[in-house]
Amino acid sequence: MFQPISIFIGLRYSRSKSHSGFISFITFFSTVGILLGVASLITVVSVMNGFEGELKKRILGIVPHVIVSDFIDKDVTTLPSQRWLALRDELLNHPHVQQVTPFLESEALIQSTSGLQGVLVQGIMPKYEQSNIINTHMVSGNIDMLSTQRYGIILGQSLANSLQVIQGDEVRLVLPNKSVFTPMGRIPVQRVFTIVGIFNIGSQVDDAMVYVDSHYGAKLLRRTGDGIDKLRLYLDDAFNAKYVVQALEQRQQERLQNTSVSSTTQSDIATSNTATHSAQFSTWDQSQGALFSAVKMEKNMMWLMLSLIVAVAAFNIVSALVMVVVEKQAEIGILQTLGLARTEVIKIFITQGMVNGLWGVSLGGLIGVVLALNLNDIMSVIGVHLFGFGMQKLPVKLELLDVFTIICSALVMCFLATLYPAYQASTTQPAQVLRNE
Repeated sequence: MFQPISIFIGLRYSRSKSHSGFISFITFFSTVGILLGVASLITVVSVMNGFEGELKKRILGIVPHVIVSDFIDKDVTTLPSQRWLALRDELLNHPHVQQVTPFLESEALIQSTSGLQGVLVQGIMPKYEQSNIINTHMVSGNIDMLSTQRYGIILGQSLANSLQVIQGDEVRLVLPNKSVFTPMGRIPVQRVFTIVGIFNIGSQVDDAMVYVDSHYGAKLLRRTGDGIDKLRLYLDDAFNAKYVVQALEQRQQERLQNTSVSSTTQSDIATSNTATHSAQFSTWDQSQGALFSAVKMEKNMMWLMLSLIVAVAAFNIVSALVMVVVEKQAEIGILQTLGLARTEVIKIFITQGMVNGLWGVSLGGLIGVVLALNLNDIMSVIGVHLFGFGMQKLPVKLELLDVFTIICSALVMCFLATLYPAYQASTTQPAQVLRNE
């Protein structure tokens, strides 16, 4: 097979065993350093992707990606339920919106015979929540029992443990911000609820949120009808929330402007405002953005630190190649005397350095992928359990794009490390190095 002379000589040098022991030592450990750096970077980034994915699934599976509120116009004569149903149908037409569910919410205190804790009460309609992550992580009971059981409530496993309650027990919800007048004076609104289900998602939401049927939630809040005053949007990707809100706000603004120009009768105004009046949008990052920003920053810092390890290992190639250039001065001079151009000399040493880099990057990439895919099994074999007794596995998500980026970045570092020694080799003066040969 035909090969350019520079590549042929570079490959021949890289396979040569005639190097001094010290040069071979540096070459070997530079290759091993690249291997370990690439493998560790792939593994750590996969674990960070897994953690980010778990946070996204467990927290953003419950926290609404977008909340729509203040969409009810008191001047409009249509029923509130008709207005949120119309708005729900309109929002479902957006390409990034997968589900729209109605709810109401209020801060409250939940009390049992063993404890008292502050929670966020959400009144939901079970028929719209069948794909909710709560419904797929029920430990006991199910979400449909909220409709069948009078004043039923669903709470998280950690909250149930804290209150020392189980399914079938009764708890009291107290609304400190709402009060009623009684013969005993003014007291907070409160009601006894029966636990009909317990869920366990494994996130902080388990300890801070409870669910009731919206019908009974409206009664607790002293609202008429179903009490729905908010809609939550679940998107195909939670990180598209800002773009979706911008599009919805722009569409709403255009419709309100067109309404103000084209509407001529009060009935037209009432009809057109049914689904568009002054709706306010808020996204998940207003409440959970700091957490995901911290995870992203930590992930970027891990990228930086491990990339520096790969860079240090790659630039060990510089030391090895510089010593090879010094050792092979006579051979370089002979090649130049025979007519080899300076660019060809540069290609020889780039080829020699890249061979070592390719070995390190290839083996490192292979080991990193295998390690990431079998990390939990390997940790189990060697007896390492990061979560106590090993009941929970380390989340790992291997992204092919990350692997490709790491491998390409490592190869670029190896290539840059070969440029200086290759240039130094090309500046060799044959007359000087061959004078005493």
